[in-house]
Amino acid sequence: MGTILIADDNVQIIEVLKQYAIKENYSVYTSYDGEETLEEFCKRNYDAVLLDVMLPKVDGFEICRRIRKTSTVPIIMITARGEDYDKIMGLDIGADDYVVKPFSPSEVMARLRAVLRRVYSPEKKEILFRGSLKINLEKFKVSICEKELELTKKEVEILWLLASNTELVFSRTQILDSIWGIDYFGDSRTVDTHIKRLRAKIEKYPHPDWNITTVRGIGYKFEVFYE
Repeated sequence: MGTILIADDNVQIIEVLKQYAIKENYSVYTSYDGEETLEEFCKRNYDAVLLDVMLPKVDGFEICRRIRKTSTVPIIMITARGEDYDKIMGLDIGADDYVVKPFSPSEVMARLRAVLRRVYSPEKKEILFRGSLKINLEKFKVSICEKELELTKKEVEILWLLASNTELVFSRTQILDSIWGIDYFGDSRTVDTHIKRLRAKIEKYPHPDWNITTVRGIGYKFEVFYE
């Protein structure tokens, strides 16, 4: 099934998740603080990371930021706090999903399977061109007129979803389901936040042949002007 890293300072939580993961045929490695997690992550190629937010020495948010500088490995944040700020922050810095303690180990495994299906789908195309826009989904790289943008993983996935379906309007719920998965219980404002930041980065470069358009009362669409 793959190799995963479970990072949490709670020994009991690690042992429970480890046993569930082993039953599903994952190879499991563990760490108990932030420094150990960063060291462990560099030792091998992981297919996913279960990452506690409140790790000692280096917290989960900072670990996620550092991992995202070099890797697009799926990250599921584990947090003891359910505030929207923590959830949105985690997703904004590149996490793929989050789980709030206390949780069901079966739910964590279900979220892990869903993330891995989305990320490693064998039917996923790799490169998309839309006029001046180029998206390389495999490497999570986006360029406009050959100038590369610094986008988060989620921003790339949203742009890919919209650009792959030109002129099709996506509601916020549809975007949440497609990018975060149907098990995601977050607020649709997460989509608005990501779209706003994505637009801000896109607007730095001329792109008269396409745009991300808001359809009032419905959602968003990728509109082209060159055809």
